[in-house]
Amino acid sequence: MNNSLVRRPRRLRKNPVIRAMVRETALKRADFIYPLFVVEGEGIKEEIPSLPGVYHYSLDRLAGEVRELREAGVPAVILFGIPSHKDETGSAAYAADGIVQRAVRELRRLAPELYIITDVCLCQYTSHGHCGILREDGGVDNDQSLIYLAKTALSHAQAGADMVAPSDMMDGRIGAIRRVLDENGLTEVAIMAYSAKYASSFYGPFRDAAGSAPAFGDRKSYQMDVANSDEALREVALDVQEGADIVMVKPALAYLDVIRRVKDSFNLPLAAYNVSGEYAMLKGAVAAGTLSEEAVGETLLAIKRAGADLIISYFAKEICRKL
Repeated sequence: MNNSLVRRPRRLRKNPVIRAMVRETALKRADFIYPLFVVEGEGIKEEIPSLPGVYHYSLDRLAGEVRELREAGVPAVILFGIPSHKDETGSAAYAADGIVQRAVRELRRLAPELYIITDVCLCQYTSHGHCGILREDGGVDNDQSLIYLAKTALSHAQAGADMVAPSDMMDGRIGAIRRVLDENGLTEVAIMAYSAKYASSFYGPFRDAAGSAPAFGDRKSYQMDVANSDEALREVALDVQEGADIVMVKPALAYLDVIRRVKDSFNLPLAAYNVSGEYAMLKGAVAAGTLSEEAVGETLLAIKRAGADLIISYFAKEICRKL
């Protein structure tokens, strides 16, 4: 290239109007999904200590939260349930009167326009805290787990969920869920697959919030090795083949390279989960005065710039108000 023809875009930076006009990446309200934690009981709105500004809600307190979401312009939520009963097979996960199923019906009543996504996993519901059914030797039985995960997804869809989001990382769960939904006439219910979900250290605050820490061992046998990115492409490809409508990379900030590779490789909507540890770090730094609040928007913009079409974030209400 002739260096005499190279120009830095200084003239397009000085004026805020033209700077906004030529901006390559922008956040909008439609990009965001807000995580919502629902619990058994009454009169409960309790801040989660490790997630400042995020709350546990009983169903009778959801109306106030729905008002805030509507005022902020948040278009979608992803529901996580914390049951009062846990057992070996996580039966509360797929019960017709389970906490998530009842929350879906209540949200549908309160806000018909709200897009409702449900997390499909067993970890919050099992007495052992793992994401599937255990064998006698303590390992996770992948194929047996698919039966229960499909039952859970079906119960959420029958309650009125628009989309189900399996986060368990069992092999074949997207195909199993798609089949059971279609067999029951729920062909319009979409699936967002936690496709590249890493065995990350950034999940700590969420596990406090959901009471989902494993009672023993870890999840490295079914979640991805944090060192791998080629594997992420293989995992995404499998979920696409099985019928996923949206694929996801989780976490987001430490995996921006993976988000970019997935976006470049697949012509499918891509979500990124700005997870609890990422939220807690930024929230703490802003509260301490170490960073300005502008760091939040810059971080979310980086996730979008890396290639995410949708961002699941605890910052969703906050950022949507500003947008």
